[in-house]
Amino acid sequence: MQLDLELYREETEVEPGVSISYIDVAPERPLRTFILLHGFGGNATQWQYQIETFSQHNHVIAIDMRGHGHSSCPELGYEMERLVADIMSVLDHLKLRQKGVLIGHSFGVALATEVAWRYPERVSHLILIAGVGEYDIRGIYKLAFRLPEALLSTMQPMVDSFIDASLRSLKQIYLHNMRSWRGWDKFPQLQMPTLVILGNKDQVLPQEAFERVAQLVPHETSEVISVDVSAHMVMLERREAVNRAIRRFIESPMAAQQVPRWRTRFETDSRGSLLRERPWLAYYETNVPATIHVPAQPLTRLLERAARRFPQRMAIVGGHVKLNYRTVLDESRRFANAIRALGIGEGSRVMLLLPNVPQMIIAYYGILTAGAVVVMGNPLAEEEETIRQAQMVEAEVLVTRMHNAALAMAVCEQAPVQHVVFADSKDYLPWQWRLWKSLWQRLASGDDRRGITDSGYGWRQLLRQHAPQRVAVEVNASDMAVIQFTSGTSGTPKGVMLSHRNLMANALQVRAWLSDARDGEETFLSVTPISHIYGMTTVMNVPISQGARTVMLSGFRVQEVLEEIKKFEPSYFPGVPAMYVAINNYPNVRRYNVQSMRACLSSGAPLPVEVEEAFEKVTKARLVESYGLTEASPVTHATPLYGRDKVGSIGVPLPSTEARIVDLKTKRPLPPGQVGELAVRGPQVMQGYWRDAEATDEALDDLGWLFTGDIARMDEDGYFQIISRSQEMWRSHNGDDTIYPRDIEEIIYELPAVREVAGVVFAGQPVAFVLVKDKSVIPADTIIAYCQRRLPSGHVPRHVIFVSEFPRNLIGKVLRRELYNEYAGQVEVGSGGVGQHLEGLDETPIDRELVK
Repeated sequence: MQLDLELYREETEVEPGVSISYIDVAPERPLRTFILLHGFGGNATQWQYQIETFSQHNHVIAIDMRGHGHSSCPELGYEMERLVADIMSVLDHLKLRQKGVLIGHSFGVALATEVAWRYPERVSHLILIAGVGEYDIRGIYKLAFRLPEALLSTMQPMVDSFIDASLRSLKQIYLHNMRSWRGWDKFPQLQMPTLVILGNKDQVLPQEAFERVAQLVPHETSEVISVDVSAHMVMLERREAVNRAIRRFIESPMAAQQVPRWRTRFETDSRGSLLRERPWLAYYETNVPATIHVPAQPLTRLLERAARRFPQRMAIVGGHVKLNYRTVLDESRRFANAIRALGIGEGSRVMLLLPNVPQMIIAYYGILTAGAVVVMGNPLAEEEETIRQAQMVEAEVLVTRMHNAALAMAVCEQAPVQHVVFADSKDYLPWQWRLWKSLWQRLASGDDRRGITDSGYGWRQLLRQHAPQRVAVEVNASDMAVIQFTSGTSGTPKGVMLSHRNLMANALQVRAWLSDARDGEETFLSVTPISHIYGMTTVMNVPISQGARTVMLSGFRVQEVLEEIKKFEPSYFPGVPAMYVAINNYPNVRRYNVQSMRACLSSGAPLPVEVEEAFEKVTKARLVESYGLTEASPVTHATPLYGRDKVGSIGVPLPSTEARIVDLKTKRPLPPGQVGELAVRGPQVMQGYWRDAEATDEALDDLGWLFTGDIARMDEDGYFQIISRSQEMWRSHNGDDTIYPRDIEEIIYELPAVREVAGVVFAGQPVAFVLVKDKSVIPADTIIAYCQRRLPSGHVPRHVIFVSEFPRNLIGKVLRRELYNEYAGQVEVGSGGVGQHLEGLDETPIDRELVK
């Protein structure tokens, strides 16, 4: 898995005015601690490959020497005693008292040797890479360090591209430390197992000096590895060979002899206990970590890092819009400064009522940059519900589209909203298209902001008044970032409070699950609404976390989606079953190059087996079911992309996620195979419900377990299967059996003429709502007869109702509650046994449409 190391960077003050920067990555229950020390002129990020490899199972710390990388550059204090004290201060700050694996490269070998020699009780293994016992550098470098500091400062820009240190600091290290250090007498005194890794054809120091180190370390506990076809930077040039050597040395019986037996057992048991508690880890793909370290950073760091790493990479494309990461970051900072100027402070709520448009991403990250809280509104919600939510959270600013002026007025009148920012579809179009669209709007409808006076601002006009400067606001990972309302399928929508850490964790968990993703190279299809929590994570935060290109669409219109797939060839398409159904049934779909997609995550509703198989056949992409809920940011489970797939399951919990099945009444854990309520725990689980302590206490226990309300089972391998929402299951007529909608739906999906189906209970009896494919006909009697052959009598639908479309929520999930409300007065269900077609309702349409 690729790691953006800057997300894991921290610092500690080691003396007044001097801070040491370090990268700190740790999984749960790490086996060992690795401490990495770079060389003269280097920095901690040179250990990228070693950090990525060993942090899956170990706590890894890479330290920037003072004067290097992100550490302070004081005028004095570069003697060996001070540099060693810096290292020990970092370890003490992290409260690391146990022995660690200490690794040094080049002059870092001198530092590692000094630490191991002075503090043998803190080092379990010592690894010396391309280092010597004295650093007699070439004469031209010696001369350079005799130059005046004013001249060195002038030369600094010329060396910044290949030296990550100030020349002044390097001069101080050389004069007061490096040229006088001698390690030849210290190597024989080392008390811990030592591995010496030699390069070949080193151009920095003489080869015989490296070999002398290998001769001096104690041979009974040491090992020497020579890596051919490499030079001084051997851990970069031959990273796999170096990593194999380190792993083999750490795990060798010879090295293990130096570790107390009780500690060896602890290390083995700590990892083994994790596997015993989480049997699903055995089915993780090789490069997917069992746990992740969630950096103590605000979510905005994802966009900042993407803009720094890939400034010219297109972040948002689609239609005629093209915005690179540098522009998106600048615009988000403009927006942050704009709302700060409007009086928005830390913790203030700003409501977004937008579809998938560039302003959604820019405003989202701008609000968080300003230290405020994003309130996600549903663009398809009724006016009364939008007003209720704005009142409930006391939103001060509303960001919406210009054609929502009437709604904005209503919100301003009835909620504490003081300012409205209007986004226009032409804001980020090229000038030619902006001009054309402006003329068209004036001819068609005039100014859509009529009626809004002093409180209304045009997006472009507002942002132009502010510079893209960093906002001087400290935002902590524990701060609330988003209030996301639940879908309301089982009651009035509740406001879920999600912290920066919650959202950062889920973005990195999903990022880790995409095992073959390459930073800066992927393209995501962003059609799932960002205003829904599933879209927020999978089509916004995850792509940004890896510097991916996002193909943005404001709604799902199947032909438009296919045209964008053909044009941009996305590698990932997070969607919902209804979207995949529409693609499966589109004529001549293969001519749109749908084979460009590698993997698709399906969530929001159960993924029928027939839909999954048909989609994979058409596209050749891997379509896997995932599961989540708003209260968990939202993803908790997914099927391994290229691993074991159990049909009908939601897969296994993501890294750092625990899950279990509990008794519906007692909440006690149940053994594999039994049906109960799904409970989850992990860093993505919410802070609670907005101003609703009672509901929070019902959903979360004192140990952090979230009770989802979903009925599920777990098998012996740790794969989970969602059976039903607790509100949607029902007992059979005689009370002996529990019936779940999915049991009926999966059977009816097997009929070729059926496009979609939803099971709903009326008066304790099942009814099937069916949407047939275009130009297909299937009698209700045929459906009922098929169910009678495949299902127990109590599960057979008593009626089949044909509909022209289903009522859906924002992401396309069928709303069974609305089906029930629509037909409750028309469906008469007796206590008798056989199902029948409900006459007179064949052509009854439900006039709600998300997927065409």
